[in-house]
Amino acid sequence: MIEIGKHNRLIVLRNTSVGLYLGDQEGQDILLPIKYIPEGIDINDEIDVFVYRDSEDRLIATTLEPRIKLNGFASLRVKDVNDFGAFLDWGLEKDLMVPYREQTTRMRVGQYQIVYLYVDETTGRLAATNKLDRFLEEESEDLTEGQQVDLLVWTETDLGYNVIINQKYKGLLYKNQIFSVVEPGDEVTGYIKHVREDRKIDVSLQQQGFANIEVNAQVVLDRLKKNKGFLPLTDNSSPEDIMDELQMSKKTFKKAIGTLYKQKLIVLEDKGISLLS
Repeated sequence: MIEIGKHNRLIVLRNTSVGLYLGDQEGQDILLPIKYIPEGIDINDEIDVFVYRDSEDRLIATTLEPRIKLNGFASLRVKDVNDFGAFLDWGLEKDLMVPYREQTTRMRVGQYQIVYLYVDETTGRLAATNKLDRFLEEESEDLTEGQQVDLLVWTETDLGYNVIINQKYKGLLYKNQIFSVVEPGDEVTGYIKHVREDRKIDVSLQQQGFANIEVNAQVVLDRLKKNKGFLPLTDNSSPEDIMDELQMSKKTFKKAIGTLYKQKLIVLEDKGISLLS
């Protein structure tokens, strides 16, 4: 079955003046226009294509890569706004529509909006919404503390940032645990810190415990090598200076240099730390 909003692996059936017709095992076929045909493809070859509706509302195949897929979340730029809604740049020729009823506030040209891609049940067309909560799953049995996950930074709150975890769950990244600049729309690697009894999920940008120390020890070591073996940082350095230099907290820095010192890789001096040659 050819599925809209997804990648489909199809077979080349025939060549025409307007492009290749591709088919599936159920006898359905779809046009891949000439401009999207990769070099060297032939009849009976298999090809991966993305399927959506073109400007004339026909199902069409493309080898262009969309920035969002069905049932997924992404940060997209608003290209245009008219009487029907906003239109987003998602990497394909026909822009992606966000109807006014699916906007939390009126979108403006040039904004980046985090949206979810769905199929409108009435029209059968792909559309987007930034009313996201109803599409995020509440059950999270597949998440464990310490697990590495993909995060999409969503909205800023008093406590930090709401994030979307693995394109499925809502989580919270606390401000006092952020040691680098993050903004809504950023895609970053994170770690599950805590899954609460109320099913809320706390995340961190750093691994917890000893694993985090090892990672940050390597960060300090790499920075030492780049700075000719010396960093003007000590236990008495301000948290701000450490953040500016290494993008980590003072507590993490002290643990990192402790690890390097025990491994006899650095010397602790009055004015900083030096790399042992």
